[in-house]
Amino acid sequence: MTTIDSPLAADEGTQETSPQMAAPETRRNAVVSFMTAALSFLLVAVPSTLGGLFFLDPILRKKNAASPGNAGGAVAAKKDSEGFIRLDVSASSVPADGTPVAVTIRDDIEDAWNRFVDVPVGSIWLRKNPDGGLVAFNSVCPHLGCSVNFRRSENDFFCPCHTSAFSLDGKKTNDIPPRNMDGLAVVTRTDGKEDPAGTEIWVRFQNFRRTTAEQIPL
Repeated sequence: MTTIDSPLAADEGTQETSPQMAAPETRRNAVVSFMTAALSFLLVAVPSTLGGLFFLDPILRKKNAASPGNAGGAVAAKKDSEGFIRLDVSASSVPADGTPVAVTIRDDIEDAWNRFVDVPVGSIWLRKNPDGGLVAFNSVCPHLGCSVNFRRSENDFFCPCHTSAFSLDGKKTNDIPPRNMDGLAVVTRTDGKEDPAGTEIWVRFQNFRRTTAEQIPL
């Protein structure tokens, strides 16, 4: 008897995949999956990391550009750890007769994103007492915040907004202001070290809340 092979059976046999052929295909799929996952991770991680550094950089940045030893060389300090600011005028330039001198206060302003170096932040009245000691007052009126002027004809301080008036020692002379002018701590130094005979003038500049009888720092 002659046996006839079934074409269908033969075709089915040829479609079977051997273990040797399946292994490379599995490895290729694994490599492709890994590369796809890695690329997806990089596409997400890199922008996120750069964005995070952008936002954190101002916070992490050291704020010692004016310190000695930096790349720009040693720079004389204009503000100490106690908040005293060195003025651009010397003690010898303040009149000995007690006439007030208006002085602009300059300081660095910075936040997490910006830094403005040596910009005006306020002004003061500076004068000498009869004994030669210095006194300083914030020029902002404690009433409603206008600028107090020196009135030479009356030899006093005067606010043109609401007619608050003060003597040269800063004491109010009428009932309009809620308190005396805001006095500020002032010292003389030599090369940054306190010295009664020094010519450097250092002032602890502050602003205070208005309309209150108490001197409350802002």
